[in-house]
Amino acid sequence: MLTWGLVSMAMCFASGKWSLYGLRVLLGAAEAGFFPGVVLYLSYWFPARERAKTIALFMLAVPISVAVGAPLSTPLLALDGALGLRGWQWLFLIEGIPAVLLGVLAPFWLTDRPEHAAWLPEADRQSLADELAAEQRQRDSRHTGSPLAALKSGRVLALCLVYFMNTMATYGIFLWLPRIIEDVSGQTGLGLALLTAAPMLVALVGMVVVGAHSDRSGERKWHVVACALTGAAGLVVAASFQHHLLGLMLGFTLCQVGQRSVAAVFWAIPPALLGGTAAAAGIALINSIGNLGGAVGPAVMGWLKQATHGFGAGLLVLAGALCALAALLASLRLPREDQKPG
Repeated sequence: MLTWGLVSMAMCFASGKWSLYGLRVLLGAAEAGFFPGVVLYLSYWFPARERAKTIALFMLAVPISVAVGAPLSTPLLALDGALGLRGWQWLFLIEGIPAVLLGVLAPFWLTDRPEHAAWLPEADRQSLADELAAEQRQRDSRHTGSPLAALKSGRVLALCLVYFMNTMATYGIFLWLPRIIEDVSGQTGLGLALLTAAPMLVALVGMVVVGAHSDRSGERKWHVVACALTGAAGLVVAASFQHHLLGLMLGFTLCQVGQRSVAAVFWAIPPALLGGTAAAAGIALINSIGNLGGAVGPAVMGWLKQATHGFGAGLLVLAGALCALAALLASLRLPREDQKPG
């Protein structure tokens, strides 16, 4: 987080495309370990019966950051010329500060495992540690091979592809959403920022509700499948009403509720699927390969926009990716730990 924030702030000094590209590569390198590290960290603290809801709460940061960041960016850009800096420079400089501050504070606030948490009562600390240790033994008993063999398994590679298609949809929508809404609504500035944030705010509720229901039922796979199909349906609605603001917003809202909830429940699967030291590498592998979809989704939207002079075809392709995700995951056999409460 510390490196992530510092590199983000340094982007205000970019003076050309190559320096911007170089800093962006460094930013990606700094960011790469954060998300899989947090998912693994949460598996050290929360048993399977609470994991999807917990991951959903953590991932609320994404739609919240969009909802807060979009309106916040407008006044930051308005600082253009202050202290000799352009508005976009102020944007990078100020929005990188929270990551730096939290990176400094994290080692003092976060405890690696429950057994090291002096702030927990002894009985609670021991009970939680015993439950997590029992779950770990159960996972290890199913995975007696080497970590490398676990990473090369068909199910792990399938999860990489599942996350790739979800990320393809995530970034394909996220990076083009303001442009699509602007073209239909004619709004700019704060008005556009608020319209862009609206679907994300509704998605906040959906993520927590779906994650909590998945934990209560102990079921993962079909929750992800249902959410992916809901997201795809939302994109079909958005494509059908791409020239009508109300229909477009309803479609994107439905899409965000389903598609954002996919990731919340999905990330409860790898910690249960992988045992021992394979968990850290497996989560990182799934995240690394899956995030390549973040380059494909926006590019596909751009190509099809240029070819068809509209956004409908691109939205339908992203809907197809979510349907393919649902079909692939439905074909997988997951461990019983994913199918029953912990």
